[in-house]
Amino acid sequence: MRITCPYCGERDRREFYYRGAAVDLDRPAPDAGPEAWDDFVYLRDNPAGETRDLWYHEGGCGAWIVVTRNTLTHEISATEPASGGKR
Repeated sequence: MRITCPYCGERDRREFYYRGAAVDLDRPAPDAGPEAWDDFVYLRDNPAGETRDLWYHEGGCGAWIVVTRNTLTHEISATEPASGGKR
C-alpha cells in the first residue's frame, strides 16, 4: 500500500505508523470505573468500507495525517494533515 504524505509525497506504507480511527472518542471520567475504561480502550467499531484513520509519518517528516481509505479494497481516496496544515 502506498500513502501520499501531504509534505513528502507518495511513500511506502512501512514509513507510517497506524494510530487508529480519526474520530473524537468520548473519554470516560477518571473515576468512571473499570468497565467504562475497558470499553474505551478495547471496544472500537470495525466498519467495512470507507474510514478516516490517523497515521504518523514515522519514517519520514514526522507529520500526523488523516487517511481516508476503503477497508475492503485498501484504496486511498484522500490524505490530509491532521492538524489543518501544521506540523
